Formats: sequence, structure tokens, C-alpha cells
Amino acid sequence: MMMVMQPEGLGAGEGPFAGGGGGGEYMEQEEDWDRDLLLDPAWEKQQRKTFTAWCNSHLRKAGTQIENIEDDFRNGLKLMLLLEVISGEDGKSVHLGPRTQEHLDSRGHRVAECLTGLGGEGRVCGQWLQLPLMTFGPWTLLLYPGERLPRPDKGKMRFHKIANVNKALDFIASKGVKLVSIGAEEIVDGNLKMTLGMIWTIILRFAIQDISVEETSAKEGLLLWCQRKTAPYRNVNVQNFHTSWKDGLALCALIHRHRPDLIDYAKLRKDDPIGNLNTAFEVAEKYLDIPKMLDAEDIVNTPKPDEKAIMTYVSCFYHAFAGAEQAETAANRICKVLAVNQENEKLMEEYEKLASELLEWIRRTVPWLENRVGEPSMSAMQRKLEDFRDYRRLHKPPRVQEKCQLEINFNTLQTKLRLSHRPAFMPSEGKLVSDIANAWRGLEQVEKGYEDWLLSEIRRLQRLQHLAEKFRQKASLHEAWTRGKEEMLSQRDYDSASLQEVRALLRRHEAFESDLAAHQDRVEHIAALAQELNELDYHEAASVNSRCQAICDQWDNLGTLTQKRRDALERMEKLLETIDQLQLEFARRAAPFNNWLDGAVEDLQDVWLVHSVEETQSLLRAHDQFKATLPEADRERGAIMGIQGEIQKICQTYGLRPCSTNPYITLSPQDINTKWDMVRKLVPSRDQTLQEELARQQVNERLRRQFAAQANAIGPWIQAKVEEVGRLAAGLAGSLEEQMAGLRQQEQNIINYKTNIDRLEGDHQLLQESLVFDNKHTVYSMEHIRVGWEQLLTSIARTINEVENQVLTRDAKGLSQEQLNEFRASFNHFDRKRNGMMEPDDFRACLISMGYDLGEVEFARIMTMVDPNAAGVVTFQAFIDFMTRETAETDTAEQVVASFKILAGDKNYITPEELRRELPAEQAEYCIRRMVPYKGSGAPAGALDYVAFSSALYGESDL
Repeated sequence: MMMVMQPEGLGAGEGPFAGGGGGGEYMEQEEDWDRDLLLDPAWEKQQRKTFTAWCNSHLRKAGTQIENIEDDFRNGLKLMLLLEVISGEDGKSVHLGPRTQEHLDSRGHRVAECLTGLGGEGRVCGQWLQLPLMTFGPWTLLLYPGERLPRPDKGKMRFHKIANVNKALDFIASKGVKLVSIGAEEIVDGNLKMTLGMIWTIILRFAIQDISVEETSAKEGLLLWCQRKTAPYRNVNVQNFHTSWKDGLALCALIHRHRPDLIDYAKLRKDDPIGNLNTAFEVAEKYLDIPKMLDAEDIVNTPKPDEKAIMTYVSCFYHAFAGAEQAETAANRICKVLAVNQENEKLMEEYEKLASELLEWIRRTVPWLENRVGEPSMSAMQRKLEDFRDYRRLHKPPRVQEKCQLEINFNTLQTKLRLSHRPAFMPSEGKLVSDIANAWRGLEQVEKGYEDWLLSEIRRLQRLQHLAEKFRQKASLHEAWTRGKEEMLSQRDYDSASLQEVRALLRRHEAFESDLAAHQDRVEHIAALAQELNELDYHEAASVNSRCQAICDQWDNLGTLTQKRRDALERMEKLLETIDQLQLEFARRAAPFNNWLDGAVEDLQDVWLVHSVEETQSLLRAHDQFKATLPEADRERGAIMGIQGEIQKICQTYGLRPCSTNPYITLSPQDINTKWDMVRKLVPSRDQTLQEELARQQVNERLRRQFAAQANAIGPWIQAKVEEVGRLAAGLAGSLEEQMAGLRQQEQNIINYKTNIDRLEGDHQLLQESLVFDNKHTVYSMEHIRVGWEQLLTSIARTINEVENQVLTRDAKGLSQEQLNEFRASFNHFDRKRNGMMEPDDFRACLISMGYDLGEVEFARIMTMVDPNAAGVVTFQAFIDFMTRETAETDTAEQVVASFKILAGDKNYITPEELRRELPAEQAEYCIRRMVPYKGSGAPAGALDYVAFSSALYGESDL
């Protein structure tokens, strides 16, 4: 509070002062202060002390005071001064120069300015004062802008005093106050009752009349304010302005409610009224600048304390805390706005974090799926396939949930931003929902390509494994057949042989040539297998090529040696004429039979690769056909053995040297019998192997049918649920809570169905472990089921989120269920295509049906609001947002600026200390961190710009 600085020579009460006006009719009907009315002595004492303290609390602002209330107002001067002070207490300091001249300042207040160094009489702010003859240097006066009172009379005679008092009473009457039985003469004569009555009238008009609480004013308003503030406190029940205040607890409760740091209310006792009252008086005087106007003993010892004294004292508390009330309201508004901003920023940070983690996971996963470097072995590729299954079963499903939750969080955040009139959230570059969706689509494309590559690579390795095994078997058989052939062809055994032996050698050579020609196809088959292994990039192609080249080189050498030996034998044939026909016949029949045996052994030992029951059964039928030829082959074997027996019989009959060997063929009967026995052993072995393969293929077929039976049930179920959720989203009925309950039940049913998907995944894994990759019994692959399931989960989650956002909209905007139902019914009616969107013409018709009178310009403006991306459709959420904006009210930037202005004491800036004093710690620090420095003039260091901050709350987001 500013003190008056007066020039030397001015006494108390003679300084400059200004009057303040107040309009309105006088609202209180006060009792007449009749001269003969007797006043209770206790009340008179209380009023005298209270009114004196009240008057001094105002007069001290003008640098004066009164000691005796009935004497000090008798000349009217201090009474006029009191009226000017209390009629306009918005004081300010004005610097005066050497000459004094009255004028209006920039705020419309009357001020005085010294214009010359001469003294004299002048009027300053409505009051006349006498200046010294000479004034030197500047001096400052505290001025009270307001209405002027007439110039006081300077004389000291009775009629001068009466005139001044009448001027004061006329001023009071001009404020709409009806003065009853109060005249200037009684005041001048020092009539205590009349003086107290006059002061009470002034108190009512200037301290109590303007109090207004919940559409009540004056006394009732002040009483209601006291009741509201003390309601939470024990042992306090304010019903009047006399007995309700005797124990002092009501006064202590008023102080504690606004300044809990000044009084420990819990320690107060109802049975100590003197102590409670003195505590309240001392604290109010020391900390609240409310002078002590009452005596505790007078209040306690009076059966009914004076109502006017109590009201006067309590009104001081109302005015003392009025600014705090306004500041508290402003602080609450700011805290509410900041809480919304902080929550939104938290949701933005959570979105950014979740989006970054999901995009980072996709970024790490895509290179792994793009890696198409194959493994040389089947086991290594199967490990890759198992890793891919783990990715599908364990790693990807949580990310699918994260992606869905991310979309839900984004939609919820945007809804909250719209409801609080904040700008839409724009994520960091590359983190839009559409960016995440594009990255996810890229992931799934790479994933599909990786799976196709895995399966094709496994088939390739399977084929390679089969061809390599076949190559090794045929190469081994051929190498076994050629073993020793080069050495045999290089012999010169015909040099010392007889004619018969030579002819035998020649015939034997012919048989060899026949056998050699029969093996030509086998060599070509071996070369073809090697070529195919090279084309399929077999990892051991080098060793295959080396072995194949050795076989071909050896085959060429055998051909050369065979031709050389034939030439030599033909030369010897001319010398030899006797050939054993029987041995020749044996050789002719035994050679092809032996070749047949070799082919049979090779076929019985041949490996195969089949993928179905039908292919296995085809192999079984071929094997049965082969077994049907065995009786005929056995008869041929018997015939060949018969020729050998006949040879031995002739030798014995004619005494010829027994022929232990056949000169025409190296094959002995024992060799044929040995191979025949081998064929007979291989036949049942192959029977068993084929039957085992048939059983395996039948198991695979059962797995196919088992998977198909489940997939054919799950696939249509998922499709039906997707369509059902779509219908629910387009035609929700009932209250939002009922809709949410129905959707939650539907969601639970879908979650409960997950066990069927898991069983199908298990069957799918068994098929892949059995290397079964086709299924003719169903059109649904596991990938189709997974995509449909993810689509179903996303659809139900989005529908639930839409209803949740409607609940948020309803609660935040104060919409009723009937309004939301009306909006939904209108939208559904004009959603012609039943796809959850209205076309512009349908939207216009919908608005017209709801009472809007739309021109082209207005409709175009509305379309920019509901369809900012110019997609040509209006979604249900955009329609709801528009309708709620039409019916709801929210805080604005201007309201927040006004609240900060209150906390700042009407300044255009605010300091960190003021923020910490007026706001909770968290909100205060939040403001301090984000407010920019104030750039205007006249501000202290560290001042902050709350206007820019308030505008930014409703402007672009920092994130």
C-alpha cells in the first residue's frame, strides 16, 4: 500500500485527495436513526470501536486518522476526505513539477502539475489546497481518481462546519442513499448516535452494498459467502452476524480457508472463544492489513453482539480475499487448460515412442526377410523355415497388436485435440499412420516373397538331393561294371589260344560289345543327371562333374580298346574254325538275360520322389507288373541253365576236356543264379519300402484333409464376422454404453475363437514339417486365414475405438444420448451405400433435414471442415465432430489470457515467482519452461510472455 508524500507545511488532513463515484440505487432498507432511539451501551461501545477502526483504515491512505469519532468529523473536513478516499481507491502516484495545473492523464484520471515556481491557491484532483509561495524540486502525491466534492469552506465557525457536513451528506445522497433523521447539525454538535448512524450508512453503501454471491447482494450476499467458505469446518455454523461469531471459530475458518499457512485450525478449541477471537484479530492485523475493530471480551460477554460491528469487520475479510478468489478462479482455469495440454503431449510422446519402436522393428526385420542367400543342405534350409515359423507365431502377432493399438491411440488423441480446440497432431516425419501402414504393407510383401523363396528353395534342395542320390547309385553301378574291363580288353590271350579259343574270344568280345552298347544309355543318363545337377546349382557340383568326366573318359577309352580287340580277334578268326555252338548259344541267351537282371536289380534299388498317394500307388502298380514277369524270367533262366548242362553232358559223352569256362562269355551260370537270387530278395524289400511310402503319403493326406476341414470352417466364419462387424459399425443402436457392451461381447467371442486358429496353426506346422506344400481340398491357405484374422481383430478394435471416441465427445461436449442417437440416425439414413461414409450431396441433404439453411458458399466452408483432404466423402467421425462443434463450448485462448492477466495483477507479463505462488508446482514449472521472455518495455529481468504462451496452447503443436 502506498503512503502519501506531502510537501512541508501541509498538516494532517490537508493534503490533496480525490473522490470516487459509485452508481446504483441504495439496496438496503435500514432502520431510522431517531434522536430518541436508545442504543444498547454494549452495542454502542462495539460500534464506536469498530466504526472508528474502519474509518482509520481508509483515512490512513490520505495520511491522517481520527481519534474520537463524534468530535473529529464535526468540522466536515475529514468526513469529506473519508468519502473521497472510499469512493475511488484505485490510487496512483503522480509526479508534480514547479507549477501546478490540473489535467487528465492517459487513463482519464485528474492530476495536478506544477507549471511555475510560484505558490498560491489551486485545485488538485477535485480538492483545493494552499501551496507555499515557492516550491523547489519535484514531489509526489498519491491521488484518488473519482468524482469531485465541492470545495470545503475554510472557516472555523459553526455555519462553516455545517456547510462542509452538508456537502458530505449531499454527496452520500447523490449515491442513492436515503438519509433518515440524520442532519448536519447533529454531526456538528457531536451527537454520537447520529454520527454512528451516518458512518453505518456509509459502510453499507461503500463496503457491503456491492457484495454479490450467487445472485444475492449486500447483507444476504455477505452471509452466503461466509456460509460457503466455512461449510467444511467443524463446529462452525454461520446463520447470522451476531451469535454465530461469538466463539471465534468462524473468523478463524475464514482465514484458514484462504491462508491455511497463518492458522493451525486443528488446534483450536470451541471452549476457548477469547483465544480464538484474539488469534483471528492478531493474524488479520499482522498479515491481512485488517485493523482490529472489536474486543474479544466485549463479544464473548455480550449475549447478542452488535450485528453492524460484526458485518463491518467481516466485510473487510471479503474485500481482502476478493482478489484471492479471482486469482484462484483464474489459476483453476489455467491448471485445467495446462492439464489438457500435458495429457495430450504425453499421448503424443507415447505415440512417437510406439511408432518409432514399430518402425525400427520393421526396419530390422525387412533385411532379414530380403536375404535370399540359400543354404547348401536341406537341414540348414529347414532351420531357416523353422526360424520363419517362429517369426510368424511368436514375433509378428505382438507387433500386429501394437500396430492396431497405435491407430487407436492416434484416433483417440486426435479426438481429444479436437474436443479441446487444439490443432491436429502431426507426428514426426515418416511416422504418420499412413507411413506405418505403408511400411507394414512392405513388410508383408517381403514376408510373402521370403516364404515363397523358402519353399521353392526347399523343393530345389529336395530335387537336388534326389538327383544326387540317383547319380551316385548309377555311377556306382557303372563303375562296378567297368571295373577291370580296360585290363581285359588290353589282354593278348588270343596269341596262344586255339581256333576254338580264338573264336570263343571273338564271340565273347561280341557279347561284350553288345553289353557295352546296352550300357550306353546308362552313361548318357549319368551325364544327363550331372548336367541337371549343374543347372540346379548343386553345392557339390565340382565332385559330380569330376566323377562324370572320369566315367566319360573311361567310356571313350573302352570304346577304343574294344575296337582294337575286335580287329585282332577277326584276324585270328580266319585261323580258327571250331566254335562250340552250345557255348555260343549260352552266351547269346545269357548276355541279354544278364542285362535284364542288371536292369531289374537297378530298378529295384532305384530311389524315387513322390508327393501324393496317387504317385505312390502308381509305383506300386509298376512294381506289381514287374513281379508278373518273374515266372517268364525264371523259365528263361532255366533254359539258359539247360544249355550249360547240355554242354557238360556232351563233354562227358565224347571225353572232351571239360570246359570250366565259356569261351564266348565271362558270365557263368553261378553269376546268373546269384543275380537271380538278388532279384528275389530285392522284390519283397521294395514291396515293404513302397508300402511304407504309401502309409506316409496317406498320413500326409489325412493331414491335408484335417487342415482343410478346419480351414473351410474358419475361413467363412472369419469372413462372416468381418461383415457382421461392418454392419455393427454402420448401424449401432441403443446408448453408447449398450453399444460398447455389445461390441465388447463380440470382441470376447472373437478372442475365444482364437483357439481354433491356434489348432489350425498346429496342423499347418505338421504339414510343413512333413514337407507338404499343396492341398487340393481347400482354397484357404494359412496365409489367407492369418490375413482375415488380423483384419477381423483390426475391424472390431476400430469399431470399439469409434464408440469410445463418441463417449469422449459426448462427455467432453455435454451431449446427451438422444443427441448422439439423432446424429447416428441421420448419418445412417443418408449413408446411401452403407459403407460408413456420406457423399457431398447426401451430406447437404442431411444438414438440410436437421434445419440448416445452406448456401453454396456456406456449404463449401463446411465441407473444408469435414473433408479437409478433399476425398469427396464425409466419415461418421467427421460428421460427429462437426455437430459437436456446433453445440459445445470450450475454453478459448482469450479466456486463458484473461486468467493469466488476473494472476499477473493486470500486467502484460508475469514473473516466475508469481506463477509459483499462484499455481501448483507442476503446472507452474510447466509454464516457466515453455513461456518465452517478455520483450516489452518496463518489465523486470526474467519476466515471461503469457499472451504468446496462451496463443501457442491453441496453435501448432511442438511435437
